Amino acid sequence: MVFKKVCTLDDVWEGEMDCYEVDGQEVLLVGLEGGDIRAYQAVCPHQDIPLAEGRFDGKRLICRAHQWVFDACTGIGINPGDCRLASYPIKIEDDAVYVDTADIKPLFAHT
Repeated sequence: MVFKKVCTLDDVWEGEMDCYEVDGQEVLLVGLEGGDIRAYQAVCPHQDIPLAEGRFDGKRLICRAHQWVFDACTGIGINPGDCRLASYPIKIEDDAVYVDTADIKPLFAHT
């Protein structure tokens, strides 16, 4: 695994999300309710809309364009349920957040 430093823990607040470029890929970091952090593809698998333009309530990501909803803990689609977000491994060291994008590509679903 090749982890790259993306930001610090101070940049990822609970209930908030932000986009970062890592090795040429757009990665969305989400601060889950309870303080955990997840890293997902930054675009909706429906029509490539940036998820950072949508809503995040600490539990669910909602795309602004067609209201597709994803479980922020797993990346699995809630509505519709037959899709998911690509997930990137993360690690935290000395208050820094690292992400590994090697061999992981964004997923796309039906239209």
